Amino acid sequence: SAIMSSKIEEAQEHIRQAEKSLKTSLLKWRPDYDFAADEYNKAATCFRNAKALDQCKECLLKASDCHRQNRAIFHAAKCLDQVILICKDMNNLAEVRKYAEKACNLYQQHGSPESGAATLDKAAKILEGTNPEDALQLYKLAVDVATIEDSSRQGAEYASKVARIMVKLGMYDQAADAIRREIGLHQQVGSESAIGRLAVALVLVQLARGDYVAAEKAFKEWGNCCDAAEVQTLESLLQAYDDEDPELAARALASPFIRHMDVEYARLARDLPLPKGVAVAPKANGGKPAPGSGLDDVEEGGLC
Repeated sequence: SAIMSSKIEEAQEHIRQAEKSLKTSLLKWRPDYDFAADEYNKAATCFRNAKALDQCKECLLKASDCHRQNRAIFHAAKCLDQVILICKDMNNLAEVRKYAEKACNLYQQHGSPESGAATLDKAAKILEGTNPEDALQLYKLAVDVATIEDSSRQGAEYASKVARIMVKLGMYDQAADAIRREIGLHQQVGSESAIGRLAVALVLVQLARGDYVAAEKAFKEWGNCCDAAEVQTLESLLQAYDDEDPELAARALASPFIRHMDVEYARLARDLPLPKGVAVAPKANGGKPAPGSGLDDVEEGGLC
């Protein structure tokens, strides 16, 4: 349309001005990075309004580079924040992590690590549904950035996201470590009730790993932070696994507060193999239970 093409012409004029200001001559030894960054930014806005997102992204990257050359590190990072949003609009999610890491690095250089961690968090949220592995790396980096800064509360919030994505991806060994790290960060802040909830999560993850001993150890270590309902449920649950009692285990796992945990842990509890399933190692029938048989049926068949 006419409006679109006039916006694109306007953008191209801003680019010409930017390129001109970067040229040096006998009388002008140093490029005018500040002016160029401003012109590239204006061009980016015109391109965005004209829905020419590729060119918009190009101009934002050039603006970021000009700010960097001009030692305006904070502004350079801000431009990359914009690039991330443009990538989202273009559905070009493969590049989001790269720009988030670059932006965070610039914010750290500028001495604004909390802005860097916030960028990682925003980018990870964009990626969580479609690229969970990338989101995971960004949240892990955010934990590191926050803890270098001694911001345990913020670190714990990011650590919680790390643990939950790991559970969602079935990475239970790493999830157990991540939950322990999260507990450590909450200890520094003195947040007892959060530790109680995490004790429950850790017990569930250890049971998902098939490690009853580690589940019991987690309860012994952190159970004193749990409230009465949590203690009662965990005692029943561990008792059920110890006695290989699937009914008791199912009752404990159906307790309201487990059902209302973060969705990843609620799902984990729902899908946890009940103790009878653990007792019959799948090896007993060639390693493959018949589809839909449920391990309990295998037990009924009296394989021994």
